[in-house]
Amino acid sequence: MSVVAELSRLRRSGGKRSIAPAERGDGKAAVVFMAPWFVGLILITVGPLVASLYLSFTDYDLLTDPGWIGAQNYVEMLTDQRLHNALGVTFTYVAVSVPLQLILALALAVVLDRGLRGLAIYRSIFYLPSLLGGSVAIAILWRQVFGTRGLINQVLELFGIQGQGWVSHPDYALGTIIILNVWTFGAPMIIFLAGLRQIPTMYYEAAAIDGAGKWRQFFSITVPLLTPIIFFNLVLQVIGAFQAFTQAFVVSGGTGGPADSTLFYTLYLYQQGFRSFDMGYASAMAWVLLLIIAALTAINFFASRFWVFYND
Repeated sequence: MSVVAELSRLRRSGGKRSIAPAERGDGKAAVVFMAPWFVGLILITVGPLVASLYLSFTDYDLLTDPGWIGAQNYVEMLTDQRLHNALGVTFTYVAVSVPLQLILALALAVVLDRGLRGLAIYRSIFYLPSLLGGSVAIAILWRQVFGTRGLINQVLELFGIQGQGWVSHPDYALGTIIILNVWTFGAPMIIFLAGLRQIPTMYYEAAAIDGAGKWRQFFSITVPLLTPIIFFNLVLQVIGAFQAFTQAFVVSGGTGGPADSTLFYTLYLYQQGFRSFDMGYASAMAWVLLLIIAALTAINFFASRFWVFYND
């Protein structure tokens, strides 16, 4: 059918195009193929979310039926000193580890972007910590490395320095977990490297002709053009850092010690839910954590308007 004939037919039908039976069949097929996803969304995501919200207003010990107590769990949080300490530990962990991780990731991405021989091998090696850093095995290894007779103290002894049990000292235990998170820089590094490859070389060539040095090129060209990638990594790493659990659990033996110095919010939530069997309080804590992450994400998006630069 010619284009003119098709336009004439559309005008006679009021501009409405009839749907062929085959196209209606395609729509039904799409619904069938998407049905498992919708079932999973309801059963695995939406259902537990609604149940958790309901349990946050109840007294539930996993053994008896939940009893409605209203907002008592949320009111109790206002006077829970261990919860306040857990929030302080978590915010310190996020505020210190995330910037250090992103700085290290960006620095290594810039080095790798210079076209090193065997780049694929280096990229794979540097990415490995991101795959292994959240595992129980690495957390156990980390506890041994920073232990009283660990590798760190053995190296210090070579220089005549008397070490200590870093993971057993309240002033340094959190620092060891921060170092572990910084060490898992591989994922943001790969994203930074992809972003660097998208910056046109003509900008650097023009800057070099004008006499701009490497540092001036980095801060005047690389960083501004890379701000969308920096923002993307920042949001992802902040969300991930607030959900950190395995490292603190393994390094502290599940106690958050010494002296609650590694008591992350998620670890305290676990203690309340699965050790004290106060699942109602744990559910309320989970929703507070969700609100904190959502609020910080919204703040990041709002602030991005002042420092993130897009091509348009």
